[in-house]
Order: sequence, then C-alpha cells, then structure tokens
Amino acid sequence: MRKTKMMLLGVLLATAGAVSAAPATVATSGIQKYELKEFIADFTHFTVGDTVPAMYLTEEYNIKKWQLRNLPAPDAGTHWTYMGGNYVLIGDADGKISKIYDGEIFYHR
Repeated sequence: MRKTKMMLLGVLLATAGAVSAAPATVATSGIQKYELKEFIADFTHFTVGDTVPAMYLTEEYNIKKWQLRNLPAPDAGTHWTYMGGNYVLIGDADGKISKIYDGEIFYHR
C-alpha cells in the first residue's frame, strides 16, 4: 500500500512539473480571451476609441505595476487604468481608449 502511494505521489509531482514548464508564449497568447470591445463604468457605456473622463488621466489612476495584473506593456504615450472592473489602456494626452481587458485577467495563469 505504501509503495502504491509513493508511486502515485511521484506521478503527481512529475505531472505538476510538466505543467509548470509550459512555454510562456502559451500564457501570453491566452490573455486574448479577456479582451473586450466595450464596458460600462460610472453609469456610462464606453467602447474602444471613446474618451474617458479627465479623472482617469491623473496619476492616482495610473497603474504602474501592470505586470502584476497580467497586463501587456502599455504602448508609448499610454497607461493602464481601472474602470468599472476592467483594465483600460488610454492615451496619456487625450484619454482615448485603445484596449480593454476584463478585470478577471488579474487571475490569469
């Protein structure tokens, strides 16, 4: 009985190691399922191309540790912000929305 348990434990550990060794490109490409085209925040409907309210352009709403939230690097002249449970990539100068991800991306692994 003990030998069977040890063999089972060995198989489980080997399987877990194989899963964690998956290439990073699989995880990166998997975030596309979180991408949105529209959302509602502050009682307003927003889509890609819309302009966000001015308060989201302030430093307080700028997400600097985007890696910890599993977000891609912001393009030059843009930053990530959080609106209505979603992560929104907006232009620093004009506040135009260029990308939207569902907030569930935070839990992506």
